[in-house]
Amino acid sequence: MREQGIDEKDVAEADLRTRRGVFRAVAFRDPVDGHEHMALARGDVRGRGDVLVRMHSECMTGDIFAATRCECGDQLGAALDAIVREGAGVLVYLRGHEGRGIGLVAKVRTHILQDDQGLDTVDSATAIGLPVDVRDYGPAARILRHLGVRSVRLMSNNPGKVSALESYGVAVAARVPLLVPVSDDNVRYLTAKRDRLGHDLPQLDAPAVLDEAPVSEVR
Repeated sequence: MREQGIDEKDVAEADLRTRRGVFRAVAFRDPVDGHEHMALARGDVRGRGDVLVRMHSECMTGDIFAATRCECGDQLGAALDAIVREGAGVLVYLRGHEGRGIGLVAKVRTHILQDDQGLDTVDSATAIGLPVDVRDYGPAARILRHLGVRSVRLMSNNPGKVSALESYGVAVAARVPLLVPVSDDNVRYLTAKRDRLGHDLPQLDAPAVLDEAPVSEVR
């Protein structure tokens, strides 16, 4: 069956001036999940390969309120900075991914279990009868095709995101680490992501030497 594309009537584009400069804001309603997502494009990416791309899952607490329990807000900023340095790239901001897809109310309930019972980010979700991760990256693949991106260098510490994007027919030329410093607030969360979810987080082995959040290509 042919992959469903995004209808032009469900897309709106405009320049977005930010503290990092001007991006092309591409708002779109996904035909499958029905959510309204946003892609921020910098430079000319149409017809290009090896485009620097970040698929960023919505995280209200980290992205907006700068919560330090997770690294989401830091990764969002680091990804945008990397795209600016590169001169071209795309950040796809995926709505409906709060708490790896369980929603905001459920996510806050898992925080209570983490704080009161010492459960990690995995066990706190399953303890309330919810799956660990139900995110779908189809909307990212569809908007990348809409933008004419031929292949990507994916900014992520999660190898699973590479296979997820490739399953939708998007070629991933490389995975680019997006590491943030380890702190007392996020060490439990990062450790669970490494040990329970398979994320590649080498800074946990040597946190003292990671002073910044570097973005470097891994082939």
